[in-house]
Amino acid sequence: MTDTLLGADGRFRCTWGNTTEDYAAYHDQEWGVPLRGEPELFERLCLEAFQSGLSWLTILRKREGFRRAFAAFEPAKVAEFGEQDVARLLADPAIVRNRAKINAVIRNARAVTELDQPLDELLWSFAPATPAPRPATMADVPAVTPESTAMAKELKRRGFTFVGPTTCYALMQATGMVDDHVAGCWRAS
Repeated sequence: MTDTLLGADGRFRCTWGNTTEDYAAYHDQEWGVPLRGEPELFERLCLEAFQSGLSWLTILRKREGFRRAFAAFEPAKVAEFGEQDVARLLADPAIVRNRAKINAVIRNARAVTELDQPLDELLWSFAPATPAPRPATMADVPAVTPESTAMAKELKRRGFTFVGPTTCYALMQATGMVDDHVAGCWRAS
């Protein structure tokens, strides 16, 4: 079990899951758990984009601020945001204040409202038909897969931004489209 750590609670987790209490809670309760629903998946898509270049811990700790700032990630509401909203968001210390990422969330909300199918149906269509074998170590966990590359390409074709293959794979991991808990992790089923 070289890629798991024994937590203070006696549970073995994926290496990153015991580094902070925030990570342990996220690991145990959310990461890799199948998720459906438009606002829920839109939130995760947006947070993964905000995480790009930053620590996921930063995003987790600002999550409630993001929810307040972006109308609980209701795409129809966010799609209506204008320049005054962008200015408000750029001044909000409860979120990551990055103009390009803020604009991407608004653009992506508009793209969601223009979809010809539900967002969860579109995203889940890229989940592998057959689950991959559980990774033995964290080194065996990919950053990109053919499915995440295809997802990114399709989302970009539909007008989404900040959705590269690595971001899409992180989304797939976070929402249970793939399960990358290592073999020794208590979450491994």
